[in-house]
Amino acid sequence: MQIRWLTGIVDLPTDTFDAGAAFWQQVTESQRSESRGDGEFSTLIPPTGDAYMRLQRIAHGPRVHLDVHVDSIDDARQTAERVGATVDVNLGHVVMRSPTGFTFCFVSHQGESRRPEPVGLGAAHRLDQLCIDVPKPHFEREIRFWQALTGWTVQHSRLPEFAFLDQPSTLPLRLLFQQLGEDDREFASAHLDIACGRAVAEVMEIHQRFGAKYVSHGLRWTTMRDPVGLPYCLTQRDVLTGEVTT
Repeated sequence: MQIRWLTGIVDLPTDTFDAGAAFWQQVTESQRSESRGDGEFSTLIPPTGDAYMRLQRIAHGPRVHLDVHVDSIDDARQTAERVGATVDVNLGHVVMRSPTGFTFCFVSHQGESRRPEPVGLGAAHRLDQLCIDVPKPHFEREIRFWQALTGWTVQHSRLPEFAFLDQPSTLPLRLLFQQLGEDDREFASAHLDIACGRAVAEVMEIHQRFGAKYVSHGLRWTTMRDPVGLPYCLTQRDVLTGEVTT
């Protein structure tokens, strides 16, 4: 199975959808497409390259999930089931859950191939990473699943609670895995990471003007919440390579 593209989906409850959608449109400097599916979906169209972020109205949330673009949805589904995923629902695209409950979908590849450039003048940044947050007892199992599904090599970070996949650099989203504490939660979920290089403070100020709130500082990241409560991180990673800056 060859993964052609990755799209991050920001799932927002109906009553806060407009506020959340406006925020993510602003911080990615995107244009928002016309709504599709009775107003359920819209795409964030970046200034350059192909789209890799979408918005979805849901009953409960907010949350983040992942769309995996493939040539054959049925072949991909069979591969995923063979290595431990389960089918949630088949809607033409297939909604699945990883072994520890993270939601992802297989969708048809539509020719996307051009990775967007960073945005922001003076404080360049790029939304470029989806971090799957995994309860500690299931961390290695989740990593093994994604390695088997993608065929990509797992690399362990210098920090033992993180690992990532050695994936093609042409894809717009990196996949990172974070090991949570023993009592944090039962199932895996995800959050988005924005690479800011040395401009984390400047980007944070911009995001706060758009309604985000500061939560905490980590070693090389700052945790924020968007206007509807969705957590995400501003990270000290190079905006071009995604590598940690020192």
